[in-house]
Amino acid sequence: MKCKSLALVGLLLALALCLSACETAQESAQSGDHSFHYGGSVTLRILSGSENQELESILDAFARQEKINIEMTYQGSLDIMRALQADSVPYDAVWPASSLWLSAGDSAYRVKHAQSISITPVVFGIRQSLAEELGFVGREVSVSDLLAAIEAGQLKFCMTSATQSNSGCSAYIGFLYALLGNPEAITSEMLASDALKERITSLLSGVDRSSGSSDWLKDMFLAGEYDAMVNYECLIISANQELEARGEETLYVVYPYDGLSLADSPLGYVDNGDSRKEEAFLQLQEYLLSDAVQNQIQRTGRRTGYEGVSQENLDVFRGEWGVQPERVLSPINMPATDVLFECLNLYQTQFRKPSLTVYCLDYSGSMLGEGRAQVVEAMSQILLQENARANFLQASEQEINILIPFEGYPRTVYWAQGNGAELEALYTRVEEEQAGGGTDIYAAALEGLKQLAEYDLEEYTPAIILLTDGVSSGDAEDFLREYESLGLDGIRAYKETLDYVKAAGMPVIADIKRGDIAKTAEMYAKAHFEGDFEADFITLAPYMGLDSIRPYLPYVTAAGKGLFVLVRTSNPGA
Repeated sequence: MKCKSLALVGLLLALALCLSACETAQESAQSGDHSFHYGGSVTLRILSGSENQELESILDAFARQEKINIEMTYQGSLDIMRALQADSVPYDAVWPASSLWLSAGDSAYRVKHAQSISITPVVFGIRQSLAEELGFVGREVSVSDLLAAIEAGQLKFCMTSATQSNSGCSAYIGFLYALLGNPEAITSEMLASDALKERITSLLSGVDRSSGSSDWLKDMFLAGEYDAMVNYECLIISANQELEARGEETLYVVYPYDGLSLADSPLGYVDNGDSRKEEAFLQLQEYLLSDAVQNQIQRTGRRTGYEGVSQENLDVFRGEWGVQPERVLSPINMPATDVLFECLNLYQTQFRKPSLTVYCLDYSGSMLGEGRAQVVEAMSQILLQENARANFLQASEQEINILIPFEGYPRTVYWAQGNGAELEALYTRVEEEQAGGGTDIYAAALEGLKQLAEYDLEEYTPAIILLTDGVSSGDAEDFLREYESLGLDGIRAYKETLDYVKAAGMPVIADIKRGDIAKTAEMYAKAHFEGDFEADFITLAPYMGLDSIRPYLPYVTAAGKGLFVLVRTSNPGA
């Protein structure tokens, strides 16, 4: 349904801007996200779910103590499954959120010594006041109770993609299991039910925001203003610790009793024939399973068994947050691998809220050669549905995809609805565009805003995605003016844009060009280096000299912030 209200542009902010630096992303993926090197002669390369980032201090202590280097690379559990299905696995160990992905991916039986390191259920975390309003506090809550609240317009929630992350997948399978009446096992015949399709589609219509990983979802939630999220119990606890420290309302944990799923966090060795690495792995595993370290793991909000936690850690699993440390965890039966894949395909093509995605594709001169090739390859994985199906990225019949190829200006706009020939024809457009000219990513993003303003964004999961090397000669002023022209909606939109970019783990450069002095400059510094509009770098226009720069310098030295100072600009009047 089309909607002409410009205020809806503010909802762009559903997903805001995602800047993808083609070469940088590839290099990062190859080099490992976090490394712990203390001069060891053996290095363990571990492919892990993002939720294990909270255990890095424990891994660091092991590497320091044992002189065994560790390199962590974080990906979604389904990506880990796909890595195991490849002809070769360039890692020494895998650590997904659930054993499900080892079973589904390790068809060559290369993983050995797999053991569960911790256990955490997938739960709802709902703002305390809303949980009380819904009547969820102090009682057992079913998936049908949650569905009723969603259908009444009382509950929206954040959840990771069921086809890209274990927490989203586990929650989704739990929903299916409960809505089917808790069968012994989900079958293909059950999935064909029209009644099931109607109820699960209604439930997933409550998804307000999504993410590709559980840890990023938590960060996005903390940076925004949302009512609820589905995530691991340990990450809800972690979020509550931060919310409490900030003096903000905490989340109440709800365990859907008829659709509860667990993450058992198996750490397994990938046998590539190196006995020294295998020995180092077993040392690491023994360390993580030792009583002292298991106690440390409990302090992060993870359980180390199916019944209860130690007395000394009850202060972490707090009852006033709805956490039930003595709850006996009885998880659902996960479906067979072939049925699981059928569930994921149905989620992607029929059950989830349809996507409305604007792809701004950089064809400027700086993208000539490898950069352009990477854009074309990336879009082939999305638009060509045979490729998309291999990664559970296929489109639904209601989906809308918009392409904006750009250089120093948006060249044109291409549009397609659905998952048929019209969508795949967009790939021909991608191939036809050639690199050349200047770069203005802001003009492209602004055109994306205008395209989204034509739709009722409540009906979609909207996103603007920029595929670019990040080099831009354009000016952010037009883009910022678009926000300002929307009044309070624009200010809210700007904040949510910042929140999303931060949640995606990318540095934020706010092109604000402030130039005042004294107390006014101090307030500008506080506004853009702290609080709602916090950025990593800002731009300054010091027409009034060093006095317009000094108020920002304490943030540079104390908080590691950065400044871009305009000296001689390239515009004709400068």
